[in-house]
Amino acid sequence: MAEPHRLIFVGAHPDDESFGPGGTLAHYAATGARVYYACATRGEVGEASAEHMTGHASTGDMRWSELICAGKALGLADVIHLGYRDSGMPGSPNNQAAGALVAAPLDGVTERVVKVLREVRPQVVMTFDPIGGYRHPDHIAIHSATNRAFQAAGDAAQYPEAGPAYTPQKLYYIVFPQNLLRLATRLMPLLGRDPRKFGTNHDIDLVDLTKVEFPIHAVVKLDGQAKAAKQAASACHRSQVAGGPTARGLVGLAFRLGAGRESFMRAFPEPKVGERRERDLFEGVTGV
Repeated sequence: MAEPHRLIFVGAHPDDESFGPGGTLAHYAATGARVYYACATRGEVGEASAEHMTGHASTGDMRWSELICAGKALGLADVIHLGYRDSGMPGSPNNQAAGALVAAPLDGVTERVVKVLREVRPQVVMTFDPIGGYRHPDHIAIHSATNRAFQAAGDAAQYPEAGPAYTPQKLYYIVFPQNLLRLATRLMPLLGRDPRKFGTNHDIDLVDLTKVEFPIHAVVKLDGQAKAAKQAASACHRSQVAGGPTARGLVGLAFRLGAGRESFMRAFPEPKVGERRERDLFEGVTGV
């Protein structure tokens, strides 16, 4: 009997799904695919003003509630917590906090991802690129664990307590187009903003990120429904919307220029030289 389409995004924080591949997640959910988000942390270190904390006992509770809202907007089948704590940006004391993702042994994180892959049984897996998009330690950690888990999930000899072996077929990394990133770094000084101090906490160096470029092997074009779902999901993360795709003015425009499509690097199977870009992440998937 044919298996249904299933896709999982393995990320680090509430909002990574919406500000990242949200349009693609919504696109496939709308086609009837089972789409999941495995989120490593509850975003405990994220900034939160008093107005956003009303009715919540902690920042993690507040941000998880925002994620549940976003998951509904995107049409996700489930949101799964991997059980770790937000580590904050490089050099933060939170890097060493109890339960912090970056302080956790990689083998243990890998086993948790393997367990999820074996339970969900996705044909397609996606996660961050090798630098975690913008060098966030948690993004890099979950990239490493997901890579290892993708390879290990189909091997019954590895992590036998994580359930029966299952082999996913394709692995993708989210890639932000360099041309849009360079455009944003040129527009920001015109608005009196420093592109080396981007984000709510001014701890993201966009200029540095323009020096790293990953190949794009797949582009998913988003229709109006998928774009609207991504916008609605992003709006759910009210405590985190300063900057990025929700920013106003010229910088926000630079991000929104790419809102009609989302780009991915295919890590497995390794693309052949001269291979055309895919338009469907399930292209070539068998048994469905």
